[in-house]
Amino acid sequence: MKQLEVQIMGQNYLLGCPPGGEARLLEAVERVDTAMCKIRDVGKVRARDRIAVLAALNLAFDLGENAGNAAAPAAAPAAHPASASSELDADDNQMLASLLDRLDRALGEDGQLI
Repeated sequence: MKQLEVQIMGQNYLLGCPPGGEARLLEAVERVDTAMCKIRDVGKVRARDRIAVLAALNLAFDLGENAGNAAAPAAAPAAHPASASSELDADDNQMLASLLDRLDRALGEDGQLI
């Protein structure tokens, strides 16, 4: 198995990669890095573990939404059109604020995931 060194939110990681999977892994790293950096840049959350959880939730939500859209008729509009902009729209900000609030309540006073 090949290993690739990647960087996510400024931190280096050495990841195992199956033969021929380099492009897909690098695309996944780019999605995770982008998602985490957007959350960090909003400014409310600074803990890397909390940012990672929120990014994972957002990506899983998008994945589930995209899977549902794939089953929809071709004429149906996409729920979130692709955008090259790194700006969050009002819906994204509202969803992020809601997720942050839920995460804060779930973690409680100590801020520990476990």
